[in-house]
Amino acid sequence: MARDPKLFGAGTPAAAAPGSLTTVGRLTTADLAAFLQRLPTLDTAVTDVERIDQLGLLESIKHACAGAQASVAVAFDASQREAQAAAGVPARQRGMGVAAQIALARRESPSRGSRHLGLARALVHEMPHTMGHLAAGRVSEWRATIVGRETACLSVEDRAVVDAALAEDLPTLGDRQVESRAKALVAQLDASAVARRATRARADRRVSLRPAPDTMTYLTALLPVEQGVAVYAALKGVVGTARAQGDPRGDGQVMADTLVERVSGQSAAEAVPLEITLVMPADSLLGGADEPGMLPGGHPVPSAFARRLVAACDDAGAALALRRLFTSPDGSQLVAMDSRRRTFDGQLRRFITLRDQSCRTPWCDAPIRHTDHVTPDRAGGATSSANGQGLCEACNQAKESPGWTSRTTASGPRITWPGVPPHRVRVSTPTGHTYDSTAPPLLPSRRLRIRASGTEPRWRAPMITLPWADRAVLPRLLNTA
Repeated sequence: MARDPKLFGAGTPAAAAPGSLTTVGRLTTADLAAFLQRLPTLDTAVTDVERIDQLGLLESIKHACAGAQASVAVAFDASQREAQAAAGVPARQRGMGVAAQIALARRESPSRGSRHLGLARALVHEMPHTMGHLAAGRVSEWRATIVGRETACLSVEDRAVVDAALAEDLPTLGDRQVESRAKALVAQLDASAVARRATRARADRRVSLRPAPDTMTYLTALLPVEQGVAVYAALKGVVGTARAQGDPRGDGQVMADTLVERVSGQSAAEAVPLEITLVMPADSLLGGADEPGMLPGGHPVPSAFARRLVAACDDAGAALALRRLFTSPDGSQLVAMDSRRRTFDGQLRRFITLRDQSCRTPWCDAPIRHTDHVTPDRAGGATSSANGQGLCEACNQAKESPGWTSRTTASGPRITWPGVPPHRVRVSTPTGHTYDSTAPPLLPSRRLRIRASGTEPRWRAPMITLPWADRAVLPRLLNTA
């Protein structure tokens, strides 16, 4: 199709600002370490004019660092693939574990590591103008991400055209403006690609649940636009009926309760049957203390709220079972369990899931999908709590890549020796970097109180888990948050 030269211009990146510094030689890793060490000594005893200059320069440095990270990530990816090819790794498996290593270095989750690597490849190889602005500190990593995301459906050639067309104005645009212009350019260049992308997007419809403050949750549905509008309109329509009947609830409350009732099939939102695994001290359950409990995934709940929840369930006639789980004296760790089986299942899997709360890979907050051997079974690793860890699917696959190793450096407390350090695993990557993963405190409030008092606790009463209403609804949803 014909292209308007005024619309799709050359768009070269803006020139460097006057007075920019010229350094001799290339910036080294030692230079980065020295700069990081000096940055906290920044002189802020200056005029307000200079303080604003400092803020602007620091923001530009943040953006430029993101550009440098993109270049480093692409170089690392290429080097690792070459090394894997030389080691005989099949072509389809080359690159496994690279994004996970990038995530660890950036102290982020593996999923974000994959997104960073994908964006870095696009910036370095396909979007030189956006990359130039990012490397010079003129645009943020997020705005570069928007350009990359909106042009992902285009061919390499068309993507370069949009990159050039946006280049001149990109540093002056806000997030929404970048998104709007990129979408318009993409639609004009290749409308069929946009249509195919929309068709594929419908296959990604899903419902997700994640924690919200104050013992609430965010239930989110990603739906095709016509379905989302229809659902919202139906819920909104109930509000008018409720108002006519004198319902005292607010509009949002009516819509939320109606959603729960229609999806669950219950007559009232409060009557939904559920199962919760709630870990809390026995004295808090009985009202003698106010130490909070914990839901799966490490979500704290106030003791008063937990007691009301138990009481409401009991009043509804639901079956209530108590299971004793002993903890270390400071309430930080569960005691160990072992199994003679090859796989983690039953109570041992439940134990590890409660102990680890979420994926044990550092900075990965994903729900636990696999209960994995730290030292593999094929290498003689035992099926025990000491040699077990909860991992998400992506991290479990990454650790199977060549050059990755894991070992347990602290087995965790047991009833016979409760005062030992918590369960700890050391992960080593193909580059030789090591990262320690420590099981999180089961009851953080007790841990903090003991640290503040400086006293060593005596053995405490067991923690109690409370599963009820034999329908595994909420734990499953919580584990997908």
